[in-house]
Formats: sequence, C-alpha cells, structure tokens
Amino acid sequence: MPDQVVTETAPCADVLVDLDLPPVALHVCCGPCATAVIERLSPEWSVSAVWHNPNIQPSEEHARRLESMQTVAADTGVPLAILEYDADRWLEECRALLDEPEGGRRCAVCFRMRLMRTAQWAVEHDVETIATTLSISPHKDVELINAIGAEVARECGLRFLIEDFKQRNGFQRSVQLSREMCLYRQDYCGCLPSRR
Repeated sequence: MPDQVVTETAPCADVLVDLDLPPVALHVCCGPCATAVIERLSPEWSVSAVWHNPNIQPSEEHARRLESMQTVAADTGVPLAILEYDADRWLEECRALLDEPEGGRRCAVCFRMRLMRTAQWAVEHDVETIATTLSISPHKDVELINAIGAEVARECGLRFLIEDFKQRNGFQRSVQLSREMCLYRQDYCGCLPSRR
C-alpha cells in the first residue's frame, strides 16, 4: 500500500503546519493510545501522526486498529500518514525471535523497525523531532522505547522526544477518552506471538 495522508483539517497537506508550534512526527500504535498522547502534545507541538505497524496481525486486526486511529485523527484534526503495511517484512525481521516472551528481544526489534520508518517519514517531510505513543502502555518498557527512539533519531539526524506518557495518569486518560469516543480497544499488543 502506498503512503497515504488522511486528515479532516488539511486535506492537501502532508504535515499540519502551525507556524507557532514546532512539528513532531508521532508514531501511533493505536487509536486509544493516541488519544491522550495527542491531547498532551498538542498545546506545545504541531502533531502529525504516523501509522506504521506491520507487527499487527492478522490483517483484519490491523484494519480494525487503523480505523480506530482514523477516527482519532478526524476527531482531533491531526493529520495521519498511513505508511505501508508489510507484515511479511516484520515476520522476516522477527522470525528468530517468535518464541521470545512478550517484552523480550522481539519487542526491541519491533520498536526499532517502527520508529526507524517513522524517522524516515520525518526526514522526507522536514520534521526534525519524532515521538511515539508506545510509552503510554503500562505493559511496555519505557526505558527500552526511549533508548531505541533516541538511537534511531540520532542515526537519522533527528531529535527524539523522550517521554513516559503513562505518567500523570496518561494511560487512565487514554482509557477514558477512548471510551468516550467509542473506540475499539484491543486485548493484545499486536503480533501473533503476543496473543499467547
């Protein structure tokens, strides 16, 4: 699938530009997590959401989560760049790690893959800072996410917004907002091994 941009407020733009705020390319893992992160970032950043989640399987689940994120983008006015869905590449990168426990080495490879593609999109669109919603989950290792994000950003000549979005009741706020918006809330991370 070629890259797409979906937005209600800027139909002709790849990046929503608020000249008073610095732009940030926000990797979004799902609609529910994006709700509270966008709410927190929007007062200080011009947010462009970037959807690249080849780990989410099966494809029907990917489509369901993407639809949820599209709802968030439409409701918040944040532009959404929908990048390629390449589950085969994800499987190739993670094949030797499929038996790893959730939170293990497979997750590190997966985080890096998704953040690297977000960074590439940011470079292509002249956005100097990247971030991710991943740290809002109480099930994810925020230190690992921030270390990988900072490393990827450095390699691409960008900055990474080091954050723990679950702090200050971030996760609880995402649950509240996603319920108010009637968003689909998944019960596993995304990859098939995480369903075990």
